[in-house]
Amino acid sequence: MAEEPNNKKSLLQRLKNKYRLIIYNDDTFEEIWYMRLSRLNVLAVFGTGAILLIALVSLLIAYTPIREFIPGYPEGNMRRTMVQNYARIDSLEKELQLRGQYIDNIATIMAGGVPEDQTASQDTAIQDARVQFERSESDSILRKQIEKEEKYTLSVNYNKPSGRDLSQVHFFSPVKGLVTNSFNAKENHFGTDIVAGDNNVVVSVLDGTVTMANWTLKTGWVVQIQHENNILTVYKHNAELLKEVGDHVEAGEAVAIIGNSGELTSGPHLHFELWRNGTPLDPEKYIVF
Repeated sequence: MAEEPNNKKSLLQRLKNKYRLIIYNDDTFEEIWYMRLSRLNVLAVFGTGAILLIALVSLLIAYTPIREFIPGYPEGNMRRTMVQNYARIDSLEKELQLRGQYIDNIATIMAGGVPEDQTASQDTAIQDARVQFERSESDSILRKQIEKEEKYTLSVNYNKPSGRDLSQVHFFSPVKGLVTNSFNAKENHFGTDIVAGDNNVVVSVLDGTVTMANWTLKTGWVVQIQHENNILTVYKHNAELLKEVGDHVEAGEAVAIIGNSGELTSGPHLHFELWRNGTPLDPEKYIVF
């Protein structure tokens, strides 16, 4: 038991013992250079060098393109392709889900049943029957604004198109705002983009019947209204729809809330299209926005 400390001390002493590394001239045996060191110094130098080398290699692999030469590591183009494919798969899954719901609803209708409410099933917001909705102050202000705007809305005969001359037809503006992108058939832009304030209502330009009120992946919530004399209007990128398929609407009646839904949008706005006899028309020639 008394020898153990001596053994430990002798081992530590051997590590600390100084040695001299000398370089001599082979012909004259003249001392050219020497260095004093110990085993402990050598271990410390090599240990520090190994740590620095490992750290340097790790930094090179993490922050330089050298990592792409490591077997099994994907290249930059491959990683970008993987991200793009993931986004496409996610979009396809949503499309398949919507297509499945559409087919199920058709089968239910053919069987004489009541189809599922697509608006409720496609809403990505919180869906919980236990949630209690209350009328907020902003909602009350919006209701009063709509009631005030529609108080003097009159449905008269000059709102209805007659014959082929649309210049005599009085179109209501679907929303008051700033036109940011005009009609351009050459670039397949068959409508007019209008930017307006948040929560502004979108109104029908003429009397008509709602023929489509649904969600699409590219244009979000869309409402489509059929009018007399083969006139069709389309309202896209809405935040919320206020009408359902089959509803009769009058000119100036609210049909949606302006929004930013769908993939083909860069901000809250309304994409409005005006069609007649299957041909797109420039809305700015007939409507003052």
